[in-house]
Formats: sequence, structure tokens, C-alpha cells
Amino acid sequence: MDRPGQTQPLAIIPAVDVLDGRVVRLHQGDYRQVTAYGADPLLAASQWIDEGADLVHVVDLEGARSGSTDFGLWDRLGAAGLPFQAGGGIRTSAAARSVLSAGAKRVVMGTAAVWDPAVLSEVGPDVVAAVDVRGEVATGAGWLDEGRDLGSVLGALAAAGVFRLLVTGIGRDGTLRGPDVDLTKRVAADERFSIIASGGVGTLVDLDSLVELGCEAVVVGRALYEGRFTLAEARRRVRP
Repeated sequence: MDRPGQTQPLAIIPAVDVLDGRVVRLHQGDYRQVTAYGADPLLAASQWIDEGADLVHVVDLEGARSGSTDFGLWDRLGAAGLPFQAGGGIRTSAAARSVLSAGAKRVVMGTAAVWDPAVLSEVGPDVVAAVDVRGEVATGAGWLDEGRDLGSVLGALAAAGVFRLLVTGIGRDGTLRGPDVDLTKRVAADERFSIIASGGVGTLVDLDSLVELGCEAVVVGRALYEGRFTLAEARRRVRP
């Protein structure tokens, strides 16, 4: 496991967010503010792998909202042999194991991470806890529930043996205004977790602070889709 402070380069993980079968991005998690970038999630994922990504971050947004993930999506990605981590509506250990069996390298669980961290311990080392934060509260259910205090959630995840977190500042997600450095720094200071940062990256300079904080990886979406920089440029930027 990579830990903060190690000299491994920051991994750049392109995002493929799926809603109604299309590749989209939401603005600050708002399902009413949707920008579509393509009609074929498999094609998008394949293109990022062809450009050099080692992993793509695929989210079933409807699953995140409804709590019922699209197993067909995971089956199609797995059948195509694409390396992906899967999130959205995966709320039980049985669902997580099914998605891993379909071919996912990792499963991302958010609602269970907030409300029932013990579920994640049943999945094993291929689970990622999504810690999606608004203010001082970590939220679940597609960022639509009332959430729990961030410190309480981190403590419960550590007690459950979860070591990898996907940390998102909801207010920055999809905005291109830069990552929530204060949030990421707070979680990194905990030193019990390996961190995948997410939300707000808009320039290559934004990656520098995440390298300095010792993040394992960063999920990037809108900046790549809108050509703010290329995946190759990002990968060169973060090389030690």
C-alpha cells in the first residue's frame, strides 16, 4: 500500500461519470446541472487507457442516487478488459464482491462508508471509502443525505481497517476552481489513510499541492474533457 510521504508519482485517474447511458459531469453534485461529454462510457474509458491511464474511475450516478447499481455497466467494462474502479450505488458487501467479480480493480463505497463502515471491512483491500464532504459533514446517498461529522466517519473507517479514501470537496467538484486543499490536508494529517483526491482540478498547477500532500492519486474529469490539459501533460507534471 502506498502511504503519504512516499516517492511514488501522483497517479492521474480520469473520471467517467455515467448518467442515462451518457458520459457526463455534474456541477457540485447537482443532478440538475449536467454537462454531457459523450454517449459511450466504454469508448471514453478505452480512450483514456489508450492515452496512458492505468485506471479509470467510473461512477454510476443514477446508482449513487437510487442505491441500486447498474451491474450491466460493470459487466460490459469487465468484458472489455478495461482496468477500472467502480462506484455508485454499491452499498452492500455482496454487491461489492459482484462488481469485483465482474472485473473491477476496486470498488468505491460512499453511503456505507458514512453509515456502516463495517460493511467495507467485509470487502477487503480492494475497497475505497468515498469521503464526500460539504462543510464538516461527510455525506452519502449521492451526496443527498444529511451525512455525519467528518471526524466521526474517519475514526469509524480507521477502526474498520479501511486504508484507502477517495476524498472529495463537494463544493469544488466540477468547478475547475482547484481542489479543496484544506480538506485534503486535514485528512492527510490523520496519517491512517492513503488518499485519492477528487474535485476541482482545473490546471496543471492544481496538481502540485496534491503531490506535496502525499496523495496517492487524483481523479480528474472536466479539466481533461474540456482540454484544459492532456492526460500526458498531467502525468509529466507529477513525475518526481
